[in-house]
Amino acid sequence: MILTKLISRQWWKTTLLVILAASVMVRLGIWQLDRLAQRRAFNARVEAQLDQPRLDLNSADASADLESMEYREVIVTGEYDPAGEVTLRNQAWNNHIGVNLLTPLRIAGSDQAVLVNRGWVPLEDYSAGDLTKYAEPGVVNVRGVIRASQSKPEIGGRADQVPSPGAGKLMAWNLVNVPGIASQVDYPLLPAYIQQTPDPEWTSLPYRSQPKLELTEGPHFGYALQWFSFAAILMIGYPFYIRREEINSASKFRLRGEYTRSVEMDLTTSIEEAQEKVNR
Repeated sequence: MILTKLISRQWWKTTLLVILAASVMVRLGIWQLDRLAQRRAFNARVEAQLDQPRLDLNSADASADLESMEYREVIVTGEYDPAGEVTLRNQAWNNHIGVNLLTPLRIAGSDQAVLVNRGWVPLEDYSAGDLTKYAEPGVVNVRGVIRASQSKPEIGGRADQVPSPGAGKLMAWNLVNVPGIASQVDYPLLPAYIQQTPDPEWTSLPYRSQPKLELTEGPHFGYALQWFSFAAILMIGYPFYIRREEINSASKFRLRGEYTRSVEMDLTTSIEEAQEKVNR
């Protein structure tokens, strides 16, 4: 009976809308479960790298897949190349805007180099066009974490237009695009970069920082339950809504019929009384 009502001429459009809405809610719930699975996979991968011993790039296998080792601690010795230095724009430190210095480090005993995010400096110094006061000449020992190259911006972000061969050097980048930055130097860069970590003995600019990691599952499971619950409430509650509307409609029809009969009886009585008066 209720199924017949659902697809009746009166209700079929509403039923279709309800089915579409419930389908969207279920799909959103599945999407949140997919996000949860991705988050769990990310957490497991990061935790596995955090548990690994520190990697010494000076003695590491040159064919190692560094991008798969993101967030693993690393140490390397070499010399910076200020000529290849670029900046990462729109970086903040204690609510002050600035840039991060991205400087190639020529690895000691190797023909390769690795890009190092050396930390934050004020925008005023970058705008002045002279960053030489932040140079670290000579052989340095860098400790940090491996970070994967970036090529796709986050939602609302802006990708970099990598200069074509022979074009001028792009000094300010929106992303740490290692292949793009590598195209501006005349020696190979490793495919990942190093984010230099803070050193208690280093108190001057550039200011180093740790990657911000939140190794939780987030709210995705709760959101999925909410969407599935909304879909269930809609699909279960809709037939009861139709039944209530049908009952209300029938009740109104019955009351309307009783009212009509009452009016007809009153009218008939009035006519009869009028006829009696005329006959007298």
